Amino acid sequence: MNAEDSATPSSTIAVGSTADGTDRAPAPDAPGSGPVVRRAGLNGTLLAGLGVLAFSLTFPSTAWGLESFGPWSLVALRSLLAAVIAGGVLLTTRVRVPERRHWAGLAVVAGGVVVGFPLLTTLALRTSTTSHAAVVVGLLPLTTAVFSSLRTGSRPSRAFWTAAVAGAGVVIVFTVLQSGGTLSAGDVFLFGALLVCAAGYTEGGRLAKAMPGWQVIGWALILTLPLAVAGTALALTYEPVRLTAHGVIGVVWVAACSTFFGLYVWYRGMAEIGVARASQLQLAQPLLTLVWSYFLLGEEVSAAAPVAAVAVLLCIAATQRAGRAGRER
Repeated sequence: MNAEDSATPSSTIAVGSTADGTDRAPAPDAPGSGPVVRRAGLNGTLLAGLGVLAFSLTFPSTAWGLESFGPWSLVALRSLLAAVIAGGVLLTTRVRVPERRHWAGLAVVAGGVVVGFPLLTTLALRTSTTSHAAVVVGLLPLTTAVFSSLRTGSRPSRAFWTAAVAGAGVVIVFTVLQSGGTLSAGDVFLFGALLVCAAGYTEGGRLAKAMPGWQVIGWALILTLPLAVAGTALALTYEPVRLTAHGVIGVVWVAACSTFFGLYVWYRGMAEIGVARASQLQLAQPLLTLVWSYFLLGEEVSAAAPVAAVAVLLCIAATQRAGRAGRER
């Protein structure tokens, strides 16, 4: 059995959701279709939820990793270890090499999700707390919606964009107030991370129509392997290394769980329950990160941080409802 046979059951996806991620009810006369949809929906929700849980620990793990490695070393090691894991999985399952026409899109995914977002957020965490970064990055679903609209030509409703702008306003006001009235260098890095990650998510979603989503991130990691090897060798030469238990755990987590495993289960879950339903699960990510920051790092979460996080989640939830209403009409 090859990877195309085992990666994602096509029959389940066809029954459970449409190509754009909206739910679709099976034909009433389809034998056994009800139980298949229910099992697929439960399994997909669990997989996507597991991905969100892995993502929510990325910032605290990165903060731990910075105890042992410099920012450039940490990002290079993260990409290198994740690429080795991805290469092993792709080789073991004997997945076919993507067609040449897909490599440009994979390069965008690699630049945004594998290199750009980890590097910019790691640089930001040198001066920003993880709780602060979590609230800012809570804007990622809205940023991705903008990129998706521009890339695919979709036209969300006015209610959708009203909620999106409100969420953006909350994030901007929060970052300015927390930075003493001006944007810090860390905030600039975080907003840059939003842009490159949104581009990578959008292009990855487009490629996921041609290949399973986990293969998209797998090949994107392989594409960055030469850069990761060179970057690791160079960064470790110039940045000091002070190995600690926290530092080792942090770099292993962001490589194996956040970068590869988290995206693996995330894309598998999206394939089974649809993009719209899966994206709503990610609304819990900022609040989860605030919890981990408190318990794992001992950060004093300001009163404004959870308020801003909840406000952003409400705005994003409103965009989801507006999007569903528009599709129904």
